[in-house]
Amino acid sequence: MDKKLQKKKERKKQEERKKNPSGALGDGFNHAENGNSTDLVGGISWKVTVILIIVLIVGYVLYILIC
Repeated sequence: MDKKLQKKKERKKQEERKKNPSGALGDGFNHAENGNSTDLVGGISWKVTVILIIVLIVGYVLYILIC
């Protein structure tokens, strides 16, 4: 039951973000200040998040080696 409530809240958040994109941007900054990264990544699975982080790190290392 708790998961259903969380999904419902997340759906409402996503709908609000679609209606008010600048407010969502402000919310993102506010969440970043508070350290809540789960709302920033939204519905992305943890596997995709890990892959994204690895790609960013590899890209940064390659950039440093090339320049």
